[in-house]
Amino acid sequence: MIIWIASYPKSGNTYLRSFLASYYYSNNGKFDFDQLLKIHQFPNIKFSKIKPTSKEEASRQWIFNQNNFFDKNRLNFVKTHNCLLPFKGNEFTSRNETLGAIYIVRDPRNVITSITHHYSINYEKALDYMLDNDCSLLEKSFDQDYSNFTYLNSWSNHYRSWKNNKNFQILFIKYEDIKKNKEDTFKKIILFVEKITKKNSKLNEKKFLNSIKSTNFSNLKNKELNEGFEESVYSSKIGKKINFFNLGFSNRWQKLLPVDIKNKVNEKFKKNLEELNYLND
Repeated sequence: MIIWIASYPKSGNTYLRSFLASYYYSNNGKFDFDQLLKIHQFPNIKFSKIKPTSKEEASRQWIFNQNNFFDKNRLNFVKTHNCLLPFKGNEFTSRNETLGAIYIVRDPRNVITSITHHYSINYEKALDYMLDNDCSLLEKSFDQDYSNFTYLNSWSNHYRSWKNNKNFQILFIKYEDIKKNKEDTFKKIILFVEKITKKNSKLNEKKFLNSIKSTNFSNLKNKELNEGFEESVYSSKIGKKINFFNLGFSNRWQKLLPVDIKNKVNEKFKKNLEELNYLND
């Protein structure tokens, strides 16, 4: 069965996966990038039985591919940026394939600053991206294979689609809570996994603390600088790859966002910011 590690892009998904990988896929809690390979991403061309030639055809295969590639008799942590809203009437997943999900949300004012860095775009374009109800991620192969099609929708609809889901259990985590109390937040995540898998294994305190220490942001940033990281993106604007681990918790929209963009984000996402108690930040 699948436990989704879900988020809108640039919301802390990789940080969360790194912690889970070091705790569940190492002997001592010491993190290595290779451990992330055990947490696959979906949708993905690697997990597609056919070659869909359109977004709609790709979405029709989502559940079929989950059933064919992820063993229901074992635990599968799977990363996704897909929203839970249907695309052209096609659902992303169901309780038949999914055991539960951990969803990480981040203040959209910090998301937008990360998006501008990651995709080398300006703030206006990044905001349009976050407001677009038809937004998607799509990396077509040379033969126009749409297997990687990921349906994002807008930032607001993405977050609400997972937040309001009633089909399976979801643990909802704020990125900022990791900064405020890392140990309690990560412990809550481990206990959630143990509960829904019905393993209820006792927390391995030494391994847990090692996992937290070895995946702190500065360690991840240094590992990328020394070893490289396959999830970093090439920028044609500067002619090289952009560092994936950029500012982390030092990303403060208060210091980075132009006033006009800040006002637009506050206006467009006002209700969400209130719901998530971000207006006080």
